[in-house]
Amino acid sequence: MTLAKPAPATQDGAKQIGAQLRALRAERGLTILELAAKAGLSAGLISQIERGNSNPSMRTIQRLRSALGINIWEFFGQAAVADEEEPPFVRRRDRRGRIVVGRTRLVKELLSPRSDSALRFMLITLPPGGVSEDVLVGRGEKGGYVLSGRVELTVDGRRSELSEGDSFQFESHLPHQLANPTGEEAVVFWIMSVLEGHF
Repeated sequence: MTLAKPAPATQDGAKQIGAQLRALRAERGLTILELAAKAGLSAGLISQIERGNSNPSMRTIQRLRSALGINIWEFFGQAAVADEEEPPFVRRRDRRGRIVVGRTRLVKELLSPRSDSALRFMLITLPPGGVSEDVLVGRGEKGGYVLSGRVELTVDGRRSELSEGDSFQFESHLPHQLANPTGEEAVVFWIMSVLEGHF
């Protein structure tokens, strides 16, 4: 199978995901209606995503991933971004996959050199007022380190305010949300240990 190439990094995040989804759907010979039925989503939503008019939540991306039979990281264009001339344990700064998700436009940049590893990490940039919506839960653990700014992390109903230099860790199956209640951008180094078949 040939993986779809990501849209150029200069394009808007919604257009990047839309172009990636359209290419992945076309590779599988699916119509929008067929993909909608498989994913349990409306055809209108899929059409909006493909045209770059909607930033899907991670849960929507997860449903699309499952319906397309792909690894969720393929929405980052990870396979196309990886440089075959580099060792498989390296990802250069200019080769990061990047997506913008949700209404508040969180930016997620894939740092992991391999998408099939049980340990995955990324940078999450939260704009002022940014909130992670409809987060993925599964088996494994998540953790992170606040590189800049301030965030609020809520895990299983308990909220904590975190500042630059603070770190955290929790089990992935617990409901959780990351938010930036401030007027300044916040950046978090995010780590996930993932059991096979999840995410």
